[in-house]
Amino acid sequence: MKIDVFNHVFPIEFFEQVDGLMPDAAVKRWKSIKTIYDMDARLRMLDEFDDYQQIISMSQPPTDAIAGPNDSPALTRVANDGMARICREHPDRMPWFIASLPMNNTAAAVAEVDRVIDEHNAVGFQLFTNVNNKALDQPEFRDIFAKIAERGKIIWLHPTRPATHPDYLTEDRSFYEIFWGFGWAYETSVAMARIVCSGMFDEIPDLKIIAHHWGAYAPHAEGRFTPAWESRNAVMGDEQGFAGKLKKPLVDYFKKDFYGDTAMFGAQAASQAGFDFFGADHSVFATDAPYDHEGGAYNIRSTLEVLKNLRCTDDDRQMIFEDNARRLFGI
Repeated sequence: MKIDVFNHVFPIEFFEQVDGLMPDAAVKRWKSIKTIYDMDARLRMLDEFDDYQQIISMSQPPTDAIAGPNDSPALTRVANDGMARICREHPDRMPWFIASLPMNNTAAAVAEVDRVIDEHNAVGFQLFTNVNNKALDQPEFRDIFAKIAERGKIIWLHPTRPATHPDYLTEDRSFYEIFWGFGWAYETSVAMARIVCSGMFDEIPDLKIIAHHWGAYAPHAEGRFTPAWESRNAVMGDEQGFAGKLKKPLVDYFKKDFYGDTAMFGAQAASQAGFDFFGADHSVFATDAPYDHEGGAYNIRSTLEVLKNLRCTDDDRQMIFEDNARRLFGI
């Protein structure tokens, strides 16, 4: 069995709830991808693939980017209940889901962690790389991370950065889709570094996080981690120093406390770098379906081809495709 742990849907009841809250252009784009909200179309797309199941998650934007702290909890419940409904209706193909949280309301987010586990058996939680431009290592979010770890669940870390985030400070927006092409991977890498350097893994020892797209730029920055980054931080006089506070070498947090997924859009060399960095035991199968020109089939097919040609053993592939997911998520 191949268990795809990072792909996206929109429950139809979520569309109904956000009507009027989101720009028409955004909703129009979502609805142009039929396999993201029409589960009959999605199942037809999946007919090409045998021995394949999906752990579904909401697509972005996060609910806290759509609604304020008073309204985001209700919107999040609609999304999570809709995800649970999809899983009940399609247990052969989409038997599990990753829940969303209203990150701009800490008390409601902590309560939602318990609710979706107890009522719907959610396998984990998707958090985005910032909360309305706030870093995830801010103290106001710490109780959310701790609650997820306390319940023994995994965090899926998804990048988010809008086109209004400029590439240069002298400009007011990003050009040429750079905010997505390079910016999202940068977002993921920065969020990973903030989580590590702030000591969150030391403070919350059961914390486990899957970093999308095989850890973004982390595998390519390995040479900077230890001792170069630590030494630089130790002598720069930075008040945000971390070098003397962490319990283990910087690189070990990235390699052993994060997991990377295989959603690399068919990039063979970058996938090999991700595998070489994280290893088979910290890599999980994912495709980012349905975001391609075929409504998801291309991403699934190309990822399978990449893993077929990866320099690894058959046992490694078995771990990536299935064993790690069953172990991590208790499925």
